[in-house]
Amino acid sequence: MQSEVAAAIHKALEIAKKSNLLQCQIPAQIILERPKNRDHGDYATSIALTLAKQANLQPRVIAQVIIDSMNSNNLLTPAGISKTEIAGPGFINITLATASQAAIIPKIISAGKEYGSSNLLVGKKINLEFVSANPTGPLHLGHTRWAAVGDSLGRVLSAAGAEVTREFYVNDRGNQMDLFGASIRAAALNQPRPEAGYHGEYIEDLANQIKKK
Repeated sequence: MQSEVAAAIHKALEIAKKSNLLQCQIPAQIILERPKNRDHGDYATSIALTLAKQANLQPRVIAQVIIDSMNSNNLLTPAGISKTEIAGPGFINITLATASQAAIIPKIISAGKEYGSSNLLVGKKINLEFVSANPTGPLHLGHTRWAAVGDSLGRVLSAAGAEVTREFYVNDRGNQMDLFGASIRAAALNQPRPEAGYHGEYIEDLANQIKKK
């Protein structure tokens, strides 16, 4: 419903300008925000404050012009708006009708798996690296969390049309891997581990597993 609400406000501004109630340049996009306090409605906009200097009017006056224009031109109901009110220096708080919030359900059912897809990133190639757990240490809950987050992000990017390559980078080369191997070997042979090596209990566990084999 956000796009419908923004379109209604934009239309109200256009009508007010044509009626000489406002003399200002109407922005192409109306920015809506979610109020931190739900008692202030479902959406809020500061468009009246933005236009105040240009229109040479107080923000609350502009806000009232917008609300009056929406009411007199029947722009509220089609946008699913049940209530508008002016708050503070000129914010417009907007409350949606309960029924309008369920209007999206038929669209979701109709679109099925394609719901939410777009062409926003068509032609883009994205290499997404996630998890990439350090092989010299044990896995922990954070790695599973990043697996879920990374996979979800990949799905979102793909749904936007991008060609996504998912990569789990295994860094199993270099000095740290040499120290890791030397630490396990020393533990298995009951020898002192390298000073810069690994000393966690999991090294003992790995060494014991190797000795059993």
